[in-house]
Amino acid sequence: MRTAKLGDLEVGRIGLGAMGMSHGFTGAGTDDAESIRTIHRAIDLGVTLIDTAEIYGPYVNEELVGQALKGRRDQVVLATKFGLVSHTGDRPGNLDSRPANIRTAVEGSLRRLGTDHIDLYYQHRVDPETPIEDTMGALAALVAEGKIRYVGLSEAWIDTVRRAHAVHPVTALQSEFSLWTRDQDEMLPVLRELGIGLVAYSPLGKGFLTGALRTPADIEALDDSDFRKSSPRFTGENFARNLRIADEVRAVADEVGATPGQVALAWIVSRGGDIAPIPGTKRVSRVEENIAADGVELTEKQIATLNDLPVAEGGHHTEAQMAMIER
Repeated sequence: MRTAKLGDLEVGRIGLGAMGMSHGFTGAGTDDAESIRTIHRAIDLGVTLIDTAEIYGPYVNEELVGQALKGRRDQVVLATKFGLVSHTGDRPGNLDSRPANIRTAVEGSLRRLGTDHIDLYYQHRVDPETPIEDTMGALAALVAEGKIRYVGLSEAWIDTVRRAHAVHPVTALQSEFSLWTRDQDEMLPVLRELGIGLVAYSPLGKGFLTGALRTPADIEALDDSDFRKSSPRFTGENFARNLRIADEVRAVADEVGATPGQVALAWIVSRGGDIAPIPGTKRVSRVEENIAADGVELTEKQIATLNDLPVAEGGHHTEAQMAMIER
């Protein structure tokens, strides 16, 4: 697999998001053995960036990833996140990036992951009650101690990224970025000015861009714990309107001789060598399909067609979730 550069950190161009193995999607947590096989197969195929977070479960996804990486830890760039669990329990909504909370969080993540260091440690969401300078100071101390190697932010916006980077280098910003979530187009010039990479989560539109969900009955069949059931883009009239985007992606895929998911990933990596998508899956067959996207080449005309796709209808998170995303 070709590589991407996230600041000074080199990773396989397509990574693996582990959240759905344990949390948030239909079937999560029902087949840990297949999830572990999926992680192993991804590594065999050249994936190096494996992404998790303490909130996934909470905690159980880090434990699963740690189990999968026994004997293979040195083959991966291991990323996890803090800040959506308040370990003191005194923060409404549990949004907590105070230095003391970071100290508690990192020790728990290290234990669950079965490692003595985390390669890329992200603030999961910006904590408006804690100055970003304080948070970055605590993370810089963890770098100096060798407990983490690189620092990341997630869903931070321009001013916060600049202020954070002035305290300690930010290696990567993780934000949602796909053919139907494109607000990072405004952020990319800032990231490139500062030498920060972009890690794109939900690059397949939470499965919508693959064509796997085509009718309201498909949504109804999802587990009640599946957050797509409450996602504005998957409900009501928005769902029907957004099908045209999936249809256009499929049309390009038919031209290329690839799957719609592979085209969606190929479009992201065509945007630059400093962007690494982390499609999530818990199945070996899907991880093989996703990684094969590294070999899909889009023509300039096909890229232009995808660039001209209409804006998705509805927010890409619920109203409460959007309140934690800086824009």
